[in-house]
Amino acid sequence: MLNILKSFLKEGIKTEDITPYNEQNIVIYKKLPKHLKGSLNIRHVDCGSCNACEYELTALSNVFYDIERFGIKFVASPKHADALTISGPITRNMYKPLLDAIQNTPNPKVIIAIGDCSIDGGLFKGAYGIMGGLKDINIEPHILIRGCPPHPRDIISGILKGFD
Repeated sequence: MLNILKSFLKEGIKTEDITPYNEQNIVIYKKLPKHLKGSLNIRHVDCGSCNACEYELTALSNVFYDIERFGIKFVASPKHADALTISGPITRNMYKPLLDAIQNTPNPKVIIAIGDCSIDGGLFKGAYGIMGGLKDINIEPHILIRGCPPHPRDIISGILKGFD
């Protein structure tokens, strides 16, 4: 046991430094309008992704990224949401549920495209059962967060900059 403790003390801290990233987002957060601070509720809709974007969205809630310190929360119903995050290419089976989620989100609503697949179809464009990205079904997202999958840092920065 003592040897393990000595090795931990000898190696030092091995975690990633998040300070510069935090400072950048805190500056953006402070510039947000008062009515958005601490009250942004997001409903996520997976339209047929490979789940890579969902893993990154799940990471936003852990203690390292902690998206809730910016007042951003994920909710279970589009009726309680201010914004919708959409990931994955739009499949034929998810087209109607996506439209229902958009319709049930109260105005003013913000649509956030997470990942390349939701923007333009990504790797899946042209495949059977895939209608494409949001632009292919005439839904114009307000915020585009590119990447396959986008890093959690990019997702937080994209959301904050989109409301800036």
